[in-house]
Amino acid sequence: MSETLDDILGATPLSTGEFQFLVWAPYADSVKLRILNPTCRSIPMERLPRGYFSLLMEGQTPCRYLYDLGGNGAKMRPDPASRFQPEGVHGPSELRPQDGFRWTDLGWRGLPIREIVFYEVHVGTFTPQGTFDAIIPRLRELKELGVTALELMPVAQFPGTRNWGYDGVFPFCVQDSYGGPSGLKRLVDACHKELLCVALDVVYNHLGPEGNYLADFGPYFTDRYRTPWGQAVNFDGEWSDEVRRFFTENAFHWIRDFHIDILRLDAVHAIVDTSANPFLRELNLAVQVAARSQNREIHVIAECDRNDIRTVQSSKRGGHSFGAQWNDDFHHAVHAVLTNETAGYYQDFGRLSQIAKSLTSGYVYQGEYSKYRLRSHGSESKSVSGEHFVVFTQNHDQIGNRMNGERLIHLVDFEAAKVAAGVMLLSPFLPLIFMGEEYGENSPFQYFVSHQDLDLIEAVRQGRKSEFKAFGWKQDPPDPQDEATFLRSKLHWQLQQEQGHRQLRGFYAELLGVRKRHPAFANSDLSRVEATPFENEKALLLRRWTDDEQLFACFNFGKNSAQVSFSSLHNAWRKVLNSRDRRWAGPGSSLPDCLPNAHNQSMTIEPFSFALYCSDDRGKT
Repeated sequence: MSETLDDILGATPLSTGEFQFLVWAPYADSVKLRILNPTCRSIPMERLPRGYFSLLMEGQTPCRYLYDLGGNGAKMRPDPASRFQPEGVHGPSELRPQDGFRWTDLGWRGLPIREIVFYEVHVGTFTPQGTFDAIIPRLRELKELGVTALELMPVAQFPGTRNWGYDGVFPFCVQDSYGGPSGLKRLVDACHKELLCVALDVVYNHLGPEGNYLADFGPYFTDRYRTPWGQAVNFDGEWSDEVRRFFTENAFHWIRDFHIDILRLDAVHAIVDTSANPFLRELNLAVQVAARSQNREIHVIAECDRNDIRTVQSSKRGGHSFGAQWNDDFHHAVHAVLTNETAGYYQDFGRLSQIAKSLTSGYVYQGEYSKYRLRSHGSESKSVSGEHFVVFTQNHDQIGNRMNGERLIHLVDFEAAKVAAGVMLLSPFLPLIFMGEEYGENSPFQYFVSHQDLDLIEAVRQGRKSEFKAFGWKQDPPDPQDEATFLRSKLHWQLQQEQGHRQLRGFYAELLGVRKRHPAFANSDLSRVEATPFENEKALLLRRWTDDEQLFACFNFGKNSAQVSFSSLHNAWRKVLNSRDRRWAGPGSSLPDCLPNAHNQSMTIEPFSFALYCSDDRGKT
């Protein structure tokens, strides 16, 4: 797809002071542009091939407008590619001049995928103000923590002022209550000044139920498939070329106009596409062409629960060539062992051997039978480099889709939370930290909305109740529509200075520093990762190495001490880190600082703890 001005959907300000309007409306015989202020007037648009309508108009800004589908005033709709919705999802779009924003990041080229450490943020709850601008003062401390990428949950315009973002209905429009497009630009520019990438969660598998007017314009959706959230997007039926164009151009929009470095595609398993050239592959290849033309590192990553290795396999091997994908199996394996939860999808997990398998080969389920799914699940992944997987012990889904939005720190004790952090941050994968996790934030992260449709509000309430049946949670969940649910989910940044919380943040920073300083942790080759489970002891031995360095970590995931014997570690070793050290607000440890060079060794690991050792061949860190 070319990126000439004529190709850009929506209302594009030109250097001449004019505006170029372009809308796809194949259902309409005619379309008029209805200008609402300063004087109301209608202007017929020119019909183009394949259902497009175009208009070149002298600019008069700011002014608000609608598209009159049919030209008789019976069906007036906002612009599907609107850049600003000052009156919300049901109001008119606003025509805005070029904002004159002065970017200062012209030398910024992004980071290689292997260097990414994600920090996931919900804009509305990250700060008391809930805006892009309010995040900027926090960037320096995220950089000091060791984060390299700020990942924003969706910011496309959604109904009301409170939402996770997955109910967005204007994919090109930045949520006005967060600070709109100018606020997002300021945040991205500030991130790049701190050498932080910006990842943006985009939703191409569905649109929200309120304010979704796309179906009035054309066949954006199909009844051949369904998603858990409503109609599926038409990526493979009649007219699907133009639907693909809409979403591909949206990706360019974020990259070109907002300098976004990473796009995280939500739930691609909900995109059904039987075409010979799948949309996901076409999208990623188009983004990579754009990246090369701009001499930038731009990555597309995906959330996919199918354990389908084609997501990250090269297009030459029939894959989509995504930079990385979220690996839920890693989360489920660690969570089930630490919490002993067995309901819902956790019934497929709970063994140390599954953590070991994930550490050495990506997925846990690579074709095995899943009791939860009642079928075989997944594909082989050991041949894939570790940098193609994003792992986490917490994220918005795994916290917010619990009945009460409990974080891991609510479910396990302090020492166990450090074990979870250790196994994630010492893994060969790209780690993701959920906002506040690093200091033990004690607020929940609950599901919240601010819809206006009363029937929809009740449907959301009932839907949340039914979602939890598989987990056996019988009480009523917090009311998503109640503003108190949203307010409970805001972070308490002052906790970082309190005992325990301060040390936990320092512990995360130390782990990220260790990960950066040691070449063995920069090596994502899974053939150089060894994980040995001791099922009865609830212990695990993790070894990683390069030609010049070896490190091993002993983890105890249980409440009792565990004695672990090992015979494959022949060097002398020195301790790099112990999670029970008082420095990290731990109870102290009896583990030695040095281990002699011996063929057969054993070690007693205290409950809910881990220790990291480095071969003396490497020298001191």
